[in-house]
Formats: sequence, C-alpha cells, structure tokens
Amino acid sequence: MTLPFGGKIALVTGGSRGIGAAIVRRLAHDGATVAFTYASSEALAGALVDEIKAAGGRALAIRADSADVVALRQAVDEVAQLQGRLDILVNNAGLLTHGLVDDYPLETFDRMVAVNVRAAFAAVQAALPHMGRGGRVITTGSVAANRTAFPGASVYSMTKGAVAAMTRGMAIDLAPRGITVNAIQPGPTATDMVPTDPAVLTRLMTLMPIGRLGKDSEIASLVAYLAGPEAGFITGACLTIDGGYTA
Repeated sequence: MTLPFGGKIALVTGGSRGIGAAIVRRLAHDGATVAFTYASSEALAGALVDEIKAAGGRALAIRADSADVVALRQAVDEVAQLQGRLDILVNNAGLLTHGLVDDYPLETFDRMVAVNVRAAFAAVQAALPHMGRGGRVITTGSVAANRTAFPGASVYSMTKGAVAAMTRGMAIDLAPRGITVNAIQPGPTATDMVPTDPAVLTRLMTLMPIGRLGKDSEIASLVAYLAGPEAGFITGACLTIDGGYTA
C-alpha cells in the first residue's frame, strides 16, 4: 500500500499537544517524516516522538519558542539540512489569552501577535529556500476570525483575522512557484485551550448545531487533505471546520 505522504518532509510548529500533536500523528501515519517544534515540555514532546516511532513512523522534536524568530528559523533550517528539503509546513503554534480591552496588557498583546502572526510569516520566509513546486503551507487560524462570540477575545480574534488576510496574500505571491498556501479555521475543539468553566461550556454548546465539540483528529484530517496532491487547486482559502458554529 502506497502511503499518501511517503517520502515527504513536514514541519509542524507547536506540535507537541492538542491539534498540533494530532496533525503530527496524522502526517506521520500517512508516511511523512515529521519534525515538530515545542516551546517548553520536553517530556511531552519526547513521548510523542516515541509514540510515532513505536507505530513505525518517523518524527523529530525541536525545542523552539515561536515568539523567538531566530530559534524558529533555526528549526526550519535544521529540518531542511537533515532531510534535504521541506515539502509541508504547518504553522500551528498559537496562543489564546483572554482579557477585556480596558486592562489588556500590551506585553500580552505583543506576544499574541508574535506567536500567532509574526511566527507564521517568519516560518514561511525560512522555509521557502527549501521548498519546491508542489510545496504546501498550511496555517491554523480560527473561526474567531469571523465570529468572536465571547467577551475578552478581541486580540485573539484580531490575530486570526490577520492569519486569514496573510494567507490570501501569500497564496498570490507563491502561486507562480507552485506552492499552495491555505488556512484552516477550527471551531471549538476538545483540547486544553477550551475553557473549563461549566457556565462557559454550557453557553458554548448552545452555539454548536452539531451538538458537540470537534475532535483534534478531525482537524488533522483537513490539514492532511490540504497537504495532499488532491488539493493542488486550492490556494488562498480559509477553510472552516466548526460543526456549524459560524453557520
């Protein structure tokens, strides 16, 4: 059986947990050699590498805080030097820090922009010298780009709106090189980023026509599709996967 990503080299930023880890698992399961970055938990990252290797896959964990552009660029270069090229870049690293406008710290604002927006741009810049025709760039955005819904999420929504706009612009820039650029926009998904407050969860569920939160494996399946050959005519798209949240 031919694996869809056999021989492909992928890098997933923020890949040690949640949606990122699900993406790493899916790409590795489908045959890719997958490197991923993590910011702090070496044990968590190591456990994911061991899990993938035990299943017969190939994975590499690289410590790099996405807010640190130098470290992020070094991670991209390390993967390309070890593997000879980069075929798939998934910009998944992201922060969600709530706060009302009147007392939101500017330091937190700056870090959200650095991780959610600047890091994605810097990673693409670093990847391009190593990526040829057929390359795939996929960034994890959010339905918050289109619907904030809750107080205290203005900065997060702004960063995800920026991801959507940047995706469209990069798609035009990179189309002549045969590289597609897309974003996924997950709705509420069962990860550690979902609020645990029962009242918030109750309200959240009233906004979900499908009656449940998304699964990280479902989000990963959309990434896998966009990374594959059948998605070669899709570029500049921000694809919503949200159980009807924004319907």
